[in-house]
Amino acid sequence: MDLIKEIASLTLLSAVLFGGCQSDSLVSVQQERGMSPSKQVTTKPEQETNSKLKLIGSSEDEQVKLYTVKETEDAIERVTIDINGRTKDFDWSISHYSGTEPQLFYADLTGDGKEEAIVIIQIGRGTGLNIYEIHVVNSDNLSEIKVQRYEDIVAEHIESRVSKNDDGTLAITVNSQGQVGNFNYDFDPAPDYHQDELAFGGVVIYTLDNHKIKLSLPGSIGISPTYVCDFNITYTFDKADNEFIVDQIEVKPFKKRLQTFNSTLPFPKRS
Repeated sequence: MDLIKEIASLTLLSAVLFGGCQSDSLVSVQQERGMSPSKQVTTKPEQETNSKLKLIGSSEDEQVKLYTVKETEDAIERVTIDINGRTKDFDWSISHYSGTEPQLFYADLTGDGKEEAIVIIQIGRGTGLNIYEIHVVNSDNLSEIKVQRYEDIVAEHIESRVSKNDDGTLAITVNSQGQVGNFNYDFDPAPDYHQDELAFGGVVIYTLDNHKIKLSLPGSIGISPTYVCDFNITYTFDKADNEFIVDQIEVKPFKKRLQTFNSTLPFPKRS
């Protein structure tokens, strides 16, 4: 009888231990199948967010806040954006050496009557360099809305030609969205450097104006860039593709070196 009781006790103990292990395994599987915390949109009390993370900046109305998540000696490498108490992490980099704090806004850029969060970050600076990037975040689901890159705008909408006149000045012709312009630049800043079209990317400045994204994108010549004209670009929101794309491009030669400008001259065809 004692032997039968001992066997029964061992059987019961094994069932309990097995059940506990199985329960732990189920919890582990459920955790693995869950969404990564960095991908989730969470709602946290503002005081809790403030107590754990360092505030980088906020919009004027304080509806949008940006916090540090991961930081090195040289830069902030990961941030949390807080829109009215709802938060999400992004891998946006903010250099400690830029000298310019991120700019945060809360405005309706899509025209749907709902505000988006806008963050403009300086990512490069130096002699002849001033480079920013822009991020637009949907305030409902905290997804980032794509903004057409300047490289794609140049490739799809801008053509240019640079050639040398007999007197040593430069003849520059630009074609943006079918609008052609021709002007002379009164000296060659890099006579030993062959350049047959304008260069872009040394200055990339985003601003907001009347609920529109604006981009100042000067064209340059020379290795140490000399900027000869500015391409003022206005974006519009494409609802079908959920993306901000180029709407208008206005070209303005810099007056400091401007000699002539004629918007009716034909644009030379590519050979």
